[in-house]
Amino acid sequence: MARSMWTGSLSFGLVSIPVGLYAGTVDRRPRFHQFERGTADRVRNKRVNERTGEEVAYEDMVKGTEVADGYVIIEPEELEAIAPGRSRLIEIHQFVDGGEIDPTYYRRTYFLAPNSDEAVKSYGLLRDALAEAGRVAIASFVMRGQQYLGAIRATADALVLETLYYADEVRVASDEVPRLPERGVATKKERNTAIQLIDSMTDTWQPADYTDSYRERVDELVGAKRSGEEVVAEGEPPTSTNVVDLMDALQRSVSRARGEKAAAAEADRQDDLAGMRKNDLDDLARELEVSGRSRMKRDELERAVRDARAAA
Repeated sequence: MARSMWTGSLSFGLVSIPVGLYAGTVDRRPRFHQFERGTADRVRNKRVNERTGEEVAYEDMVKGTEVADGYVIIEPEELEAIAPGRSRLIEIHQFVDGGEIDPTYYRRTYFLAPNSDEAVKSYGLLRDALAEAGRVAIASFVMRGQQYLGAIRATADALVLETLYYADEVRVASDEVPRLPERGVATKKERNTAIQLIDSMTDTWQPADYTDSYRERVDELVGAKRSGEEVVAEGEPPTSTNVVDLMDALQRSVSRARGEKAAAAEADRQDDLAGMRKNDLDDLARELEVSGRSRMKRDELERAVRDARAAA
């Protein structure tokens, strides 16, 4: 069971709910140390004065920020004096429709959990009320000396707190990104074909269907190097689509996607046979006009139905 990284109270009107904050995600990206080539010696970083090259003790370090005419140096106690304090309160300011929040504002995910047996009922009340109202709570809190803005939403079993970027931290694409096209630059035929491609590739969201292939390759690389095996390089990525061939590429993509979807559906249909009873397989065999089915055992019926489907 995970340990809470922050404890305090969630303020909901005149109701105060003791809660704990738990990490909602885990970073599984490959992590490496640094070594000197040809040795097993770790490379360590030191804090050094860039002018003298001498190492600086931690207690002699201060912070500074760059300005037009140099740097402004700030002492630790000066930062502590203006810090938001050690508040233990998540204060809800308002409720909004979750669809109003642009996903760009979401920063990091945490779980909120009741921090005592007495808090379970009031926690459940807020969770269920948020779910029924279809609303998200906007709140602020202090953690590790930093003030955060957050959105609290209800899932099937828990309250989830998503920390948010502040408005002045979110960039506007049109202000930052070059060569953004106007709406309607493609022809209606091209748009309709693109929509067909989208429709043919649309499916139910299954997060487990996607894995970090780079992490898997790193694991394979480490395992291969430990056992002295040859390491096979990754293939070249696909080339960008030539704008001249856009329509042709779209049409071929639609055909391929439809074919892949049909093949996947057929594979799922075939896999269903493994869990069928003999009587159900016999009914299918009758529909497919499989001869000699009355003398077949269950495994023979399954194979015969698979073959008949493939030949249909």
